[in-house]
Amino acid sequence: MSDTVKNPAAYLEQLGHAAAQNPADPVDIAQAALMLAALDHSGLPLEPARAHLAGIAEAMAAQGPMILRVGDGARALSTQLSTRLGYDGDRFSYDDPRNADLIQVIERRLGLPVTLGILYMHAARAAGMAATGLNTQSHFLVRIGHRHDDVTIDPFNGGAILEIGHPLPAALGDAHLAEPVGDIDVLLRLQNNLKIRALEKSRTERALEIAGRMTLIAPQRPDVWFDLARLNEANGVLGASRRAYERCMALSSPGEALHNEAAALLAHLKRRLN
Repeated sequence: MSDTVKNPAAYLEQLGHAAAQNPADPVDIAQAALMLAALDHSGLPLEPARAHLAGIAEAMAAQGPMILRVGDGARALSTQLSTRLGYDGDRFSYDDPRNADLIQVIERRLGLPVTLGILYMHAARAAGMAATGLNTQSHFLVRIGHRHDDVTIDPFNGGAILEIGHPLPAALGDAHLAEPVGDIDVLLRLQNNLKIRALEKSRTERALEIAGRMTLIAPQRPDVWFDLARLNEANGVLGASRRAYERCMALSSPGEALHNEAAALLAHLKRRLN
């Protein structure tokens, strides 16, 4: 086992730098989500969760040669993750932070759409299918592809296939017009759920902690540095706030709204520091 796998923060930092160099490449998304969760479980052995993920991959890889059509693949995913392993969306305590923590999702078999989506993406790729996250209004779906065809599935609802032309719940919007997002964006969405829950409970220090993790996996994203700067400022960590504003500006272009806003807030912060 490599040292970075033993050290979640080092693993995520390495992942972030690699993803910045090749943003279109998929990452080991379940392993990354596990490392993010591990930051909240210091000292907890990760071998059971890793073995569980490996078992999912092994079972789906064995089915891969028998998957001739993408619909067959979608049903195999649902059978493995929902029917056999019991994964489902947590409808009764949706806002529970445990639903965005992959270690606890594996333990409870309950989660948010994005956390469950990561498991479905992991399983689909192990079977030799393509899998991409989709951001829709107030929801997260997964599009899987196989042999020049694709379908959209809903991991929160047992991996159900959302057929083209089939009316969707209003909260989902139009899943077939949703823009695919990269793996790093999926992981950022996962962390953003934790950050929002923390802010809703006025836990600004916890929100700051999560924002810092987001810069590990997306070090070239000016928006995550801007968010980190604001949270540092809110927590009175002004030196770190200044550095984060400066990093945001270095990664954005003069004239862009985010760059201009960061510049104005940095100027105000410097007056406070002086």
